[in-house]
Amino acid sequence: MANTNEQYDEMISFCGDVFSKKAIDYGTAWRILRLPSLTDQIYIKANRIRSIQQKGDARVNEGVVPEFVGIVNYSVMALIQLQVGVLDTIDGGNGIEDVMELYQTHIRKAKSLMLDKNHDYDEAWRQMRISSITDIILMKIYRIKSIEDHNGTTIVSEGLDANYYDIINYAMFCLIRLVSEKESQ
Repeated sequence: MANTNEQYDEMISFCGDVFSKKAIDYGTAWRILRLPSLTDQIYIKANRIRSIQQKGDARVNEGVVPEFVGIVNYSVMALIQLQVGVLDTIDGGNGIEDVMELYQTHIRKAKSLMLDKNHDYDEAWRQMRISSITDIILMKIYRIKSIEDHNGTTIVSEGLDANYYDIINYAMFCLIRLVSEKESQ
């Protein structure tokens, strides 16, 4: 049986590599994005995946793997913004090294949460359809949008951070499945 811990670490490395290369290319320009803007970026990625799943093909031949990577990385960006705040300008903001450290902090927290939940749910995600996981990611996005529309206030529900962490883990599960299926062919 596949080792989830090791596979997750491989995907952390994969997503982190993309994040760090984009940080080199673009700097930390995303630090000016407010949470709803980041949520909308995650929505765009998840909606494209669902559209491709429903249509069976894509006109832009990039596949869905980069979209799941984007979902992971935009979710980490949102968690960073929740932690340190949104900047009005990137001048004087966190440098790439600081942002990479924050990235690793949040991705490790997501992994820890995954290990706990994976224990309790007994790796049920391995039996789920990727399309179902995509739908759950979209549902989490709509929950976040509702919380954002209520200024971050909930009555009994989990907050924004819990939903972003869940989105990271669901996207990681899809990446593990997609990459493993590709490698086994």
